[in-house]
Amino acid sequence: MFARPEVCILPVAGLSTRNLPATKVLHKGFLTLDNIPIIAYAVHEAEKIGIKEIVFIYSDQSCKHMFEHYYTPYPFLEKNLKEKNKLDLLKVLQDIIPSGMKFSFALQSEPLGNGHAILMAKEIVGKRNFVVMWPDDVYLNFNGPSVLEQLVEVYEKTGGVVENIMECKREDMVRYGALIDAKREGDVVHAKGLIEKPSLEEVPSNYASMGPYILPNVVMDLLPEVKKGGNGEINLTDAINLAVQKGEPLTGVLCSAERFDCGTNKDLAKSNLKLSLINHKDLRDYAKEVLKELDA
Repeated sequence: MFARPEVCILPVAGLSTRNLPATKVLHKGFLTLDNIPIIAYAVHEAEKIGIKEIVFIYSDQSCKHMFEHYYTPYPFLEKNLKEKNKLDLLKVLQDIIPSGMKFSFALQSEPLGNGHAILMAKEIVGKRNFVVMWPDDVYLNFNGPSVLEQLVEVYEKTGGVVENIMECKREDMVRYGALIDAKREGDVVHAKGLIEKPSLEEVPSNYASMGPYILPNVVMDLLPEVKKGGNGEINLTDAINLAVQKGEPLTGVLCSAERFDCGTNKDLAKSNLKLSLINHKDLRDYAKEVLKELDA
């Protein structure tokens, strides 16, 4: 059995231009999905599998300060809530920071790609295996284990690279990394590599690499060898391919979790509508009334 990773990297260094104008002064991680900051879903997801340290990859001091402030205790506000007997809100506040979780920061001073962002955490990660999550992709499972719990269950048997994947239409595969030589066994897909955003003619399978990822430490060691891809950036998928070439198994898991895309304002609005209607059944009748008014 392979030991569970204890550190999770969350790249938050982007400028979030797809979420302007709010992201001019507020990092997209603090935009909300059903009243909860997007970043909180990733941190609590990591907590569920025993992650002990979160590493934020940030781009500038203002970005770093937002995350530092959010994940630091706020005694004055706690005292105020206690005095006013707002104990439900006090619990919400205290639950922001998982017990025993450490928060670290690494600077990505230039936007050279997601692989380059991960490499910035090399010194902090050390020789540990690690998790990578894209914070603006939220996965929720309402009737079973979380996405990372499902990945860990497979990882403990296989080791190597284990990632969440989705089965997509062939024409949609040009937007994602695609698994090469994919062989499916139930909800697990074994592959021999990845190709990043292939042309329609090059699509090798219908299995899209989505993340999160559980990665062996060798991926961190190989990232300095990665050359810029067709997009002019250093891509994590290329380092994964190098690891596979050196003998690490690559396993995709068709996780039973629902994806809530928060990458653009339109996607975030759709995700908010859907999750709000799932979590708050009383809103459904109100939504029907609004739709009737709009159709009138």
